[in-house]
Amino acid sequence: MEFNVPAISCGHCVKAITETVKSLDPGAQISVDIATKKVTLETSKDRQTVAAALTEAGYPTH
Repeated sequence: MEFNVPAISCGHCVKAITETVKSLDPGAQISVDIATKKVTLETSKDRQTVAAALTEAGYPTH
């Protein structure tokens, strides 16, 4: 699944997003592209759960 996350701006953002997703699903595969502000991931969790966790962490999705 893919999310647009406008708040991504640096390596710290990438780390925070990665930790947030890994806390939901330790086996998730995550790719964060700072330039395009996109998060692409493979996870066993549903889209709404991941989006809610990212929003709670300060990275709302669009």
